[in-house]
Amino acid sequence: MMRTIRGNSLISVAMAGLMGLLASSLPAHAQTAADAALNMANMLDGAGGGVSSGDLLAALENAADAGQPMAMWQLGTMYENGEGVAKDPAKAFGYFAQIANQHADAAPKGVEADIVARSFVKVGDYYREGLPDAGIPADANRSHALLLHAATYFGDADAQYRVGLLYTKENELGINPLQSARWFSLAARKGHCPAQAQLGNLIFGGVDGIEAQPVEGLMWLNIAQERCAGTADASWIEEMRNNALGLSSAEEQAEAQGLADNIAPQFAGF
Repeated sequence: MMRTIRGNSLISVAMAGLMGLLASSLPAHAQTAADAALNMANMLDGAGGGVSSGDLLAALENAADAGQPMAMWQLGTMYENGEGVAKDPAKAFGYFAQIANQHADAAPKGVEADIVARSFVKVGDYYREGLPDAGIPADANRSHALLLHAATYFGDADAQYRVGLLYTKENELGINPLQSARWFSLAARKGHCPAQAQLGNLIFGGVDGIEAQPVEGLMWLNIAQERCAGTADASWIEEMRNNALGLSSAEEQAEAQGLADNIAPQFAGF
């Protein structure tokens, strides 16, 4: 049964309209989970007019009860981070799991696909560490399966990057440079700059099954450094690139930079 906001039915109607507008007005290629959360937060903030935070929370809960993935995502992130509500990982897990369970077969290119894919990643993270308060034991196999669904069915770049990392660790999916390079490449070509750096580092010096390609490797490292500048990943990417620069010739560096300058603009929209 959908909850109602006692004495404030107009808010429910208005919020339903906002949810519908948010879901239908944004083009699929521009929609990301972070964008959806930010847009929803801005829309809620814009509702104003003396509406209390409790009423807005209830309106989000109404929309989540009605099956709106964006509302579930917003509630999940709120409870995960303690934004506007008391931090509650168990409730956060519940909302992310609800999205994953109800929308596992959503259209991979649909407007809500990014949120669903990110929810699979979130749930996988909870299974990776376990969540005793919610009765969720640590389960690496289930965590891997959820991440792989986001990476394969939805083609989520961050999930693909993280699968690539799993193939660099013996205690995860086992060390497999070819698989790592494959997954890093998929994410890199979608503009994921940490994946671009990891791919560049792999192919710069070469590993078992991958011939050294210093120019292409340095090209990806150059692109990654530029795109990840100012982010939490910037320092380790710069270190990787500096190591590659120290091992490459001036001619290789010039060719790699020229390729990066030509290719980088295609990632401007990401």
